[in-house]
Amino acid sequence: MKNLLKKIKGTETPLLTVTEAAQEKIEAVIETEEVEVEGLRISIQGKTATAFQYSLGLATEAQADDLVVACEHFNVLVDTESAPDLKGAVIDYVDDLNSSGFNIENPNTPTWDNPKAQEVQKLIDERINPAVAAHGGQIELLNVEDDAIYIHMGGGCQGCGMANVTLKHGIEAMIQEVFPEIKHVIDTTDHAAGDNPYYSEGR
Repeated sequence: MKNLLKKIKGTETPLLTVTEAAQEKIEAVIETEEVEVEGLRISIQGKTATAFQYSLGLATEAQADDLVVACEHFNVLVDTESAPDLKGAVIDYVDDLNSSGFNIENPNTPTWDNPKAQEVQKLIDERINPAVAAHGGQIELLNVEDDAIYIHMGGGCQGCGMANVTLKHGIEAMIQEVFPEIKHVIDTTDHAAGDNPYYSEGR
């Protein structure tokens, strides 16, 4: 593994580690691009109560406030907002019989800075998830913005034919009972990927 380092006040502070497998995969992808690539951009796009959600992609240039950390053949670009929650993370590439793709091991624990998000998360943990757990489901809070919240429906709720009913008459009703200012509960789930998808092409 090779440490990616950001120099701060004359010292070297480890930010990320990229395994050799991940570096080789990134280099191979960059070589196929027809435009000049600055490197890999990683950022945190969201979080649940237990995990961060990441965005990985190639970037043609760095932004003014990026932390630019050097790998052997490319740079890794990290925005300043994501950097504290990425410190000590390991980017790996896995290719086996079960799955293939990039995997990020992160020692940091996600927390909600928004007080309303903390309260909504508590409601989900204490009331909503115990209710949907009876059907093998699980609800994850992704974000709270103004009068809307974004959720992901996992387990038995993903692809369930009754998921929309559960959302409107169960989850949304319970949330709006406690938080009447929340007007929209938005389901971001890819239900077509569930065991019993109720979304399908042509419908």
